[in-house]
Amino acid sequence: MSSILPNPALVAPGPTTLVQTPATPASQTAGAQAPAGPSFGELLAKQTSAPHFSRHALDRLQQRGINLDQPTLGRLTDGVQRAAGKGSRDSVVFVDGTAYVVSVTNNTVITAVPSEHMQQQVFTNIDSAVIA
Repeated sequence: MSSILPNPALVAPGPTTLVQTPATPASQTAGAQAPAGPSFGELLAKQTSAPHFSRHALDRLQQRGINLDQPTLGRLTDGVQRAAGKGSRDSVVFVDGTAYVVSVTNNTVITAVPSEHMQQQVFTNIDSAVIA
């Protein structure tokens, strides 16, 4: 009977025994602290919540008679989230003929302009527009 010799090209170099790392004592792992800052859940909740309205935006909604009901707010929120997904920082989100200038980074509506006030209106310092 012949013995089979292993092919040296298929054997990994180095020692053939397993090297075990020393276990970490329980006293070191129990004192470990979580990293500072908000948790992932907190960041996710902030990004998926309805945008905040600046004082200026609230004044414009009242002055211009813009009614912001729940379905409209939902579409605005969706538009802001889509802009955030594309990396936008400042955007104009159009919902039913009303333009909302939004700081996507801060999740804040800066101002709102209905279609009847958009005559000769110029939106500056924005990097995207969303139709929601």
